Amino acid sequence: MTTPSARLAALGLELPPVAAPVAAYVPAVRHGDLVHTSGQLPFIGTAMAVTGKVGPGGVSLDDAAMLARTAALNALAAVADAAGGLDNVERILKVTVFVASEPSFVGQPAVANGASTLLGEIFDGGHVRSAVGVAALPLDAAVEIEVVAVVR
Repeated sequence: MTTPSARLAALGLELPPVAAPVAAYVPAVRHGDLVHTSGQLPFIGTAMAVTGKVGPGGVSLDDAAMLARTAALNALAAVADAAGGLDNVERILKVTVFVASEPSFVGQPAVANGASTLLGEIFDGGHVRSAVGVAALPLDAAVEIEVVAVVR
Protein backbone atom coordinates (compact mmCIF):
# COMPACT_ATOMS: atom_id res chain seq x y z
CA MET A 1 0.00 0.00 0.00
CA THR A 2 1.41 3.36 -0.96
CA THR A 3 0.98 6.57 0.95
CA PRO A 4 -0.79 9.69 -0.25
CA SER A 5 2.54 11.51 -0.51
CA ALA A 6 3.98 8.68 -2.63
CA ARG A 7 0.94 8.78 -4.93
CA LEU A 8 1.27 12.54 -5.25
CA ALA A 9 4.97 12.19 -6.13
CA ALA A 10 4.16 9.43 -8.66
CA LEU A 11 1.89 11.95 -10.39
CA GLY A 12 4.87 14.31 -10.63
CA LEU A 13 3.22 16.74 -8.22
CA GLU A 14 4.07 18.34 -4.91
CA LEU A 15 1.96 20.34 -2.52
CA PRO A 16 2.34 24.08 -2.88
CA PRO A 17 2.83 26.31 0.16
CA VAL A 18 -0.44 26.99 1.95
CA ALA A 19 -2.07 29.97 0.28
CA ALA A 20 -2.24 33.06 2.44
CA PRO A 21 -5.82 34.09 3.27
CA VAL A 22 -7.16 36.99 1.20
CA ALA A 23 -9.53 38.12 4.01
CA ALA A 24 -10.29 37.47 7.71
CA TYR A 25 -10.18 33.65 7.95
CA VAL A 26 -7.72 30.76 8.30
CA PRO A 27 -6.97 28.25 5.52
CA ALA A 28 -8.10 25.20 7.50
CA VAL A 29 -9.36 24.15 10.90
CA ARG A 30 -8.96 20.76 12.53
CA HIS A 31 -11.73 19.56 14.84
CA GLY A 32 -11.24 16.06 16.17
CA ASP A 33 -10.54 13.79 13.23
CA LEU A 34 -11.84 16.21 10.62
CA VAL A 35 -10.16 19.07 8.78
CA HIS A 36 -12.36 21.67 7.06
CA THR A 37 -10.79 24.05 4.58
CA SER A 38 -11.86 27.54 3.73
CA GLY A 39 -12.55 28.10 0.06
CA GLN A 40 -9.33 27.59 -1.87
CA LEU A 41 -8.71 29.40 -5.13
CA PRO A 42 -6.55 28.28 -8.09
CA PHE A 43 -3.48 30.28 -7.10
CA ILE A 44 -0.15 29.32 -8.55
CA GLY A 45 2.23 30.95 -6.13
CA THR A 46 0.60 34.28 -5.36
CA ALA A 47 -1.05 34.74 -8.77
CA MET A 48 -4.48 33.60 -9.91
CA ALA A 49 -3.94 31.16 -12.76
CA VAL A 50 -6.91 32.36 -14.83
CA THR A 51 -9.83 34.64 -14.02
CA GLY A 52 -13.33 35.05 -15.37
CA LYS A 53 -16.53 33.11 -15.79
CA VAL A 54 -16.74 29.62 -17.24
CA GLY A 55 -18.80 29.14 -20.37
CA PRO A 56 -19.30 30.55 -23.86
CA GLY A 57 -16.93 33.42 -24.50
CA GLY A 58 -15.19 32.92 -21.16
CA VAL A 59 -12.97 30.32 -19.50
CA SER A 60 -13.17 26.98 -21.34
CA LEU A 61 -14.41 23.80 -19.70
CA ASP A 62 -10.96 22.18 -20.03
CA ASP A 63 -9.23 25.20 -18.49
CA ALA A 64 -11.79 25.31 -15.67
CA ALA A 65 -11.20 21.62 -14.90
CA MET A 66 -7.45 22.33 -14.66
CA LEU A 67 -8.21 25.26 -12.36
CA ALA A 68 -10.27 22.93 -10.17
CA ARG A 69 -7.29 20.56 -10.04
CA THR A 70 -5.01 23.45 -9.02
CA ALA A 71 -7.46 24.60 -6.34
CA ALA A 72 -7.67 20.99 -5.07
CA LEU A 73 -3.87 20.92 -4.66
CA ASN A 74 -4.10 24.17 -2.70
CA ALA A 75 -6.84 22.65 -0.53
CA LEU A 76 -4.68 19.56 0.08
CA ALA A 77 -1.83 21.82 1.18
CA ALA A 78 -4.12 23.43 3.77
CA VAL A 79 -5.42 20.02 4.91
CA ALA A 80 -1.90 18.59 5.19
CA ASP A 81 -0.73 21.61 7.18
CA ALA A 82 -3.59 21.22 9.68
CA ALA A 83 -3.13 17.43 9.86
CA GLY A 84 0.64 17.46 10.41
CA GLY A 85 1.40 16.07 6.96
CA LEU A 86 -0.32 14.59 3.94
CA ASP A 87 0.21 11.02 5.13
CA ASN A 88 -1.94 11.78 8.19
CA VAL A 89 -4.92 12.27 5.86
CA GLU A 90 -7.01 9.08 5.76
CA ARG A 91 -9.48 10.17 3.11
CA ILE A 92 -11.29 13.05 1.54
CA LEU A 93 -14.86 13.03 2.77
CA LYS A 94 -16.54 15.98 1.00
CA VAL A 95 -15.64 18.36 -1.80
CA THR A 96 -17.63 21.44 -2.73
CA VAL A 97 -16.73 23.08 -6.03
CA PHE A 98 -18.03 26.56 -6.84
CA VAL A 99 -17.85 27.55 -10.51
CA ALA A 100 -18.25 31.17 -11.61
CA SER A 101 -20.56 30.48 -14.52
CA GLU A 102 -21.90 32.29 -17.55
CA PRO A 103 -25.72 32.15 -17.37
CA SER A 104 -26.02 29.38 -19.98
CA PHE A 105 -23.22 27.18 -18.59
CA VAL A 106 -24.43 23.92 -17.00
CA GLY A 107 -21.21 21.86 -17.01
CA GLN A 108 -20.26 22.42 -13.36
CA PRO A 109 -19.92 18.65 -12.67
CA ALA A 110 -17.37 18.33 -15.49
CA VAL A 111 -15.38 21.22 -14.00
CA ALA A 112 -15.51 19.58 -10.56
CA ASN A 113 -14.13 16.37 -12.08
CA GLY A 114 -10.78 18.15 -12.35
CA ALA A 115 -10.60 18.15 -8.55
CA SER A 116 -12.30 14.80 -7.96
CA THR A 117 -10.08 12.92 -10.39
CA LEU A 118 -6.92 14.23 -8.75
CA LEU A 119 -8.18 13.47 -5.24
CA GLY A 120 -9.20 9.98 -6.37
CA GLU A 121 -5.67 9.34 -7.66
CA ILE A 122 -4.19 10.27 -4.28
CA PHE A 123 -6.67 8.76 -1.81
CA ASP A 124 -8.50 5.44 -1.56
CA GLY A 125 -12.26 5.61 -1.36
CA GLY A 126 -14.51 8.11 -3.03
CA HIS A 127 -15.87 11.35 -1.68
CA VAL A 128 -19.22 13.08 -1.80
CA ARG A 129 -19.35 16.25 -3.84
CA SER A 130 -21.38 19.27 -4.78
CA ALA A 131 -20.73 21.29 -7.94
CA VAL A 132 -22.41 24.68 -7.77
CA GLY A 133 -22.67 27.42 -10.37
CA VAL A 134 -22.39 30.94 -8.97
CA ALA A 135 -22.49 34.46 -10.42
CA ALA A 136 -19.04 35.49 -9.15
CA LEU A 137 -16.21 34.38 -6.90
CA PRO A 138 -13.57 36.30 -4.92
CA LEU A 139 -10.87 38.00 -7.00
CA ASP A 140 -12.77 37.01 -10.17
CA ALA A 141 -11.66 33.39 -9.72
CA ALA A 142 -13.31 30.90 -12.06
CA VAL A 143 -13.31 28.13 -9.43
CA GLU A 144 -13.25 27.83 -5.63
CA ILE A 145 -13.04 24.58 -3.66
CA GLU A 146 -13.78 23.53 -0.09
CA VAL A 147 -12.69 20.17 1.31
CA VAL A 148 -13.52 18.13 4.40
CA ALA A 149 -10.93 15.44 5.19
CA VAL A 150 -10.69 12.65 7.77
CA VAL A 151 -7.29 12.68 9.48
CA ARG A 152 -5.35 10.60 12.01
